[in-house]
Amino acid sequence: MYGFCNLSVVPCRAEASDKSEMTSQLLFGDFFEVLEKEGAWHKIKIDYDGYECWVDEKQYMLISKETYEKLQSAPMVCSNELIQVLSNTSHENIFPVVLGSSMPFISNGEFAVEDNSFALDGDIITGELPYKKEGLVNTALQYLNAPYLWGGKSPLGIDCSGLTQLVYKLNGIKLPRDAWQQAEIGETLSFVEEAEPGDLAFFDNKEGHIVHVGVVMQDNKIIHASGKVRIDSFDHQGIFKSDTNTYSHTLRLLKRIV
Repeated sequence: MYGFCNLSVVPCRAEASDKSEMTSQLLFGDFFEVLEKEGAWHKIKIDYDGYECWVDEKQYMLISKETYEKLQSAPMVCSNELIQVLSNTSHENIFPVVLGSSMPFISNGEFAVEDNSFALDGDIITGELPYKKEGLVNTALQYLNAPYLWGGKSPLGIDCSGLTQLVYKLNGIKLPRDAWQQAEIGETLSFVEEAEPGDLAFFDNKEGHIVHVGVVMQDNKIIHASGKVRIDSFDHQGIFKSDTNTYSHTLRLLKRIV
Protein backbone atom coordinates (compact mmCIF):
# COMPACT_ATOMS: atom_id res chain seq x y z
CA MET A 1 0.00 0.00 0.00
CA TYR A 2 1.04 3.57 -0.69
CA GLY A 3 -0.26 6.92 0.50
CA PHE A 4 -0.28 10.63 -0.30
CA CYS A 5 -0.83 13.40 2.24
CA ASN A 6 -3.79 15.39 0.94
CA LEU A 7 -4.26 17.50 4.08
CA SER A 8 -2.39 20.58 5.28
CA VAL A 9 -0.40 19.18 8.22
CA VAL A 10 -0.78 15.67 9.63
CA PRO A 11 0.76 14.48 12.92
CA CYS A 12 3.13 11.51 12.81
CA ARG A 13 3.09 9.46 16.02
CA ALA A 14 5.65 7.25 17.73
CA GLU A 15 2.95 4.64 18.34
CA ALA A 16 -0.50 3.79 16.99
CA SER A 17 -2.49 6.17 19.19
CA ASP A 18 -3.73 9.76 19.24
CA LYS A 19 -2.19 9.98 22.72
CA SER A 20 1.26 8.97 21.49
CA GLU A 21 4.14 11.43 21.12
CA MET A 22 4.18 13.41 17.88
CA THR A 23 7.60 12.78 16.37
CA SER A 24 7.16 14.54 13.03
CA GLN A 25 4.55 15.81 10.60
CA LEU A 26 3.44 15.19 7.05
CA LEU A 27 2.94 18.27 4.93
CA PHE A 28 0.66 18.30 1.92
CA GLY A 29 2.32 16.43 -0.94
CA ASP A 30 4.39 14.06 1.16
CA PHE A 31 4.02 10.45 0.00
CA PHE A 32 4.97 7.17 1.59
CA GLU A 33 4.81 3.40 1.75
CA VAL A 34 2.52 1.72 4.28
CA LEU A 35 4.54 -0.86 6.22
CA GLU A 36 1.94 -2.29 8.60
CA LYS A 37 -1.54 -1.73 10.03
CA GLU A 38 -2.87 -1.68 13.57
CA GLY A 39 -6.57 -0.91 13.64
CA ALA A 40 -7.13 2.53 12.14
CA TRP A 41 -3.41 3.32 12.37
CA HIS A 42 -0.85 2.71 9.67
CA LYS A 43 2.91 2.60 10.12
CA ILE A 44 4.50 4.41 7.19
CA LYS A 45 7.92 5.08 5.69
CA ILE A 46 8.11 8.59 4.23
CA ASP A 47 9.75 8.55 0.82
CA TYR A 48 11.49 11.92 1.24
CA ASP A 49 13.69 10.99 4.19
CA GLY A 50 12.94 7.38 5.09
CA TYR A 51 11.36 8.42 8.39
CA GLU A 52 9.05 5.80 9.96
CA CYS A 53 6.04 6.72 12.07
CA TRP A 54 2.34 6.06 12.60
CA VAL A 55 -0.51 8.02 11.01
CA ASP A 56 -4.29 7.80 11.16
CA GLU A 57 -5.70 6.11 8.05
CA LYS A 58 -8.32 8.87 7.80
CA GLN A 59 -5.65 11.52 7.29
CA TYR A 60 -4.29 10.55 3.89
CA MET A 61 -5.40 9.14 0.54
CA LEU A 62 -4.35 5.80 -0.86
CA ILE A 63 -2.49 5.83 -4.17
CA SER A 64 -1.37 3.12 -6.56
CA LYS A 65 2.18 1.84 -6.87
CA GLU A 66 2.28 3.43 -10.32
CA THR A 67 1.43 6.85 -8.89
CA TYR A 68 3.95 6.35 -6.09
CA GLU A 69 6.70 5.68 -8.61
CA LYS A 70 5.69 8.71 -10.68
CA LEU A 71 5.90 10.86 -7.54
CA GLN A 72 9.39 9.50 -6.86
CA SER A 73 10.61 10.70 -10.23
CA ALA A 74 8.76 14.03 -10.25
CA PRO A 75 10.83 17.24 -9.77
CA MET A 76 10.69 18.73 -6.28
CA VAL A 77 8.40 21.77 -6.31
CA CYS A 78 7.28 23.46 -3.07
CA SER A 79 4.86 26.14 -1.96
CA ASN A 80 6.84 29.30 -1.29
CA GLU A 81 4.70 31.40 1.04
CA LEU A 82 4.00 30.98 4.76
CA ILE A 83 0.35 30.10 4.10
CA GLN A 84 -1.27 29.57 0.71
CA VAL A 85 -4.72 28.52 -0.45
CA LEU A 86 -5.02 25.21 -2.27
CA SER A 87 -8.24 24.27 -4.04
CA ASN A 88 -9.32 20.68 -4.51
CA THR A 89 -11.17 21.33 -7.72
CA SER A 90 -12.44 17.75 -7.87
CA HIS A 91 -14.40 18.19 -4.65
CA GLU A 92 -14.92 21.95 -4.81
CA ASN A 93 -13.29 22.83 -1.51
CA ILE A 94 -10.29 24.86 -0.37
CA PHE A 95 -7.80 24.55 2.48
CA PRO A 96 -4.52 26.15 3.57
CA VAL A 97 -1.09 24.70 2.90
CA VAL A 98 2.10 25.82 4.62
CA LEU A 99 5.56 26.79 3.41
CA GLY A 100 7.48 23.78 2.11
CA SER A 101 4.47 21.70 1.07
CA SER A 102 5.12 19.68 -2.09
CA MET A 103 3.24 20.37 -5.33
CA PRO A 104 3.96 17.41 -7.60
CA PHE A 105 3.34 17.62 -11.35
CA ILE A 106 2.31 21.30 -11.06
CA SER A 107 2.00 23.30 -14.25
CA ASN A 108 0.46 26.78 -14.49
CA GLY A 109 -0.68 26.46 -10.89
CA GLU A 110 -2.59 23.21 -11.41
CA PHE A 111 -1.86 19.50 -10.89
CA ALA A 112 -3.57 16.20 -10.29
CA VAL A 113 -2.86 13.12 -8.17
CA GLU A 114 -4.94 10.25 -9.47
CA ASP A 115 -8.60 11.40 -9.39
CA ASN A 116 -7.93 14.54 -7.32
CA SER A 117 -7.24 17.82 -9.12
CA PHE A 118 -5.72 20.80 -7.32
CA ALA A 119 -5.05 24.48 -8.00
CA LEU A 120 -2.56 26.55 -5.97
CA ASP A 121 -2.96 30.27 -5.35
CA GLY A 122 0.56 31.66 -4.89
CA ASP A 123 4.24 31.21 -5.58
CA ILE A 124 6.20 27.98 -5.93
CA ILE A 125 9.90 27.23 -5.75
CA THR A 126 11.85 24.44 -7.41
CA GLY A 127 15.17 22.83 -6.54
CA GLU A 128 16.07 23.05 -10.21
CA LEU A 129 16.83 26.75 -9.83
CA PRO A 130 20.55 27.72 -9.77
CA TYR A 131 21.65 26.97 -6.23
CA LYS A 132 22.92 29.84 -4.09
CA LYS A 133 24.09 29.12 -0.56
CA GLU A 134 22.97 32.49 0.78
CA GLY A 135 19.43 31.42 -0.01
CA LEU A 136 19.50 29.08 3.01
CA VAL A 137 19.61 31.95 5.51
CA ASN A 138 16.96 33.91 3.61
CA THR A 139 14.71 30.85 3.73
CA ALA A 140 15.31 30.34 7.45
CA LEU A 141 14.30 33.93 8.12
CA GLN A 142 10.82 33.16 6.76
CA TYR A 143 10.29 30.98 9.86
CA LEU A 144 11.42 33.66 12.32
CA ASN A 145 9.22 33.70 15.47
CA ALA A 146 7.46 30.45 14.56
CA PRO A 147 6.69 28.76 17.91
CA TYR A 148 8.72 25.71 18.91
CA LEU A 149 6.79 22.47 18.57
CA TRP A 150 8.34 19.04 19.15
CA GLY A 151 7.98 17.17 15.86
CA GLY A 152 6.70 20.28 14.07
CA LYS A 153 7.51 21.16 10.46
CA SER A 154 5.46 24.27 9.71
CA PRO A 155 5.52 28.04 10.36
CA LEU A 156 2.75 27.40 12.91
CA GLY A 157 5.05 25.16 14.97
CA ILE A 158 8.45 23.71 14.24
CA ASP A 159 11.36 21.98 15.97
CA CYS A 160 15.07 22.55 15.41
CA SER A 161 15.72 19.77 12.90
CA GLY A 162 12.38 20.37 11.20
CA LEU A 163 13.56 23.92 10.57
CA THR A 164 16.88 22.87 9.07
CA GLN A 165 15.29 20.10 7.00
CA LEU A 166 12.68 22.47 5.54
CA VAL A 167 15.23 25.24 4.93
CA TYR A 168 17.35 22.87 2.89
CA LYS A 169 14.30 21.29 1.17
CA LEU A 170 13.19 24.70 -0.06
CA ASN A 171 16.63 25.07 -1.60
CA GLY A 172 16.50 21.70 -3.33
CA ILE A 173 18.67 19.74 -0.87
CA LYS A 174 17.53 16.67 1.09
CA LEU A 175 18.38 16.29 4.77
CA PRO A 176 17.39 13.50 7.17
CA ARG A 177 14.68 14.30 9.72
CA ASP A 178 16.49 14.33 13.08
CA ALA A 179 19.42 16.44 14.25
CA TRP A 180 21.66 13.45 15.05
CA GLN A 181 21.08 12.09 11.54
CA GLN A 182 21.85 15.45 9.95
CA ALA A 183 25.09 15.59 11.94
CA GLU A 184 26.31 12.42 10.22
CA ILE A 185 26.47 13.95 6.74
CA GLY A 186 28.56 16.72 5.19
CA GLU A 187 32.07 18.04 5.83
CA THR A 188 33.15 18.65 9.42
CA LEU A 189 34.62 22.10 10.10
CA SER A 190 37.36 22.56 12.68
CA PHE A 191 36.67 26.10 13.85
CA VAL A 192 33.69 28.45 14.17
CA GLU A 193 35.65 30.94 12.09
CA GLU A 194 35.48 28.54 9.12
CA ALA A 195 31.69 28.44 9.10
CA GLU A 196 29.79 30.20 6.33
CA PRO A 197 26.16 31.36 6.30
CA GLY A 198 24.04 28.31 5.55
CA ASP A 199 26.31 25.80 7.31
CA LEU A 200 24.83 23.83 10.21
CA ALA A 201 25.90 23.94 13.85
CA PHE A 202 25.10 20.99 16.13
CA PHE A 203 24.86 20.95 19.90
CA ASP A 204 24.91 18.12 22.45
CA ASN A 205 23.69 17.38 25.95
CA LYS A 206 25.64 16.24 29.01
CA GLU A 207 25.57 12.66 27.76
CA GLY A 208 27.18 13.71 24.48
CA HIS A 209 24.08 13.12 22.33
CA ILE A 210 23.28 15.56 19.52
CA VAL A 211 20.06 17.28 20.58
CA HIS A 212 19.97 20.60 18.71
CA VAL A 213 20.83 22.15 15.35
CA GLY A 214 20.70 25.59 13.79
CA VAL A 215 21.63 27.47 10.62
CA VAL A 216 24.79 29.60 10.76
CA MET A 217 24.44 33.27 9.82
CA GLN A 218 26.95 36.07 9.37
CA ASP A 219 28.71 37.81 12.27
CA ASN A 220 28.67 34.82 14.66
CA LYS A 221 24.89 34.57 14.66
CA ILE A 222 22.69 31.50 14.40
CA ILE A 223 19.00 31.05 13.61
CA HIS A 224 17.43 28.10 15.41
CA ALA A 225 14.21 26.85 17.01
CA SER A 226 14.32 27.18 20.79
CA GLY A 227 11.04 28.34 22.33
CA LYS A 228 10.54 29.98 18.96
CA VAL A 229 12.62 30.42 15.84
CA ARG A 230 15.10 33.07 16.96
CA ILE A 231 18.48 34.58 16.23
CA ASP A 232 21.23 34.35 18.85
CA SER A 233 24.98 34.73 19.07
CA PHE A 234 27.18 31.64 19.10
CA ASP A 235 30.87 30.85 19.49
CA HIS A 236 33.15 27.87 20.17
CA GLN A 237 31.36 27.31 23.48
CA GLY A 238 27.80 27.34 22.22
CA ILE A 239 24.70 29.50 21.83
CA PHE A 240 24.61 32.64 23.95
CA LYS A 241 21.19 34.13 24.69
CA SER A 242 21.42 37.85 25.42
CA ASP A 243 17.99 37.96 27.08
CA THR A 244 19.13 35.55 29.82
CA ASN A 245 22.86 36.35 29.58
CA THR A 246 23.65 32.61 29.56
CA TYR A 247 24.75 29.84 27.24
CA SER A 248 21.76 27.68 26.37
CA HIS A 249 23.38 25.02 24.16
CA THR A 250 26.86 23.47 24.02
CA LEU A 251 28.52 23.37 20.61
CA ARG A 252 29.48 19.88 19.44
CA LEU A 253 30.41 20.30 15.77
CA LEU A 254 29.93 22.31 12.59
CA LYS A 255 29.00 20.81 9.25
CA ARG A 256 29.10 22.04 5.68
CA ILE A 257 26.44 20.20 3.72
CA VAL A 258 26.97 22.05 0.43
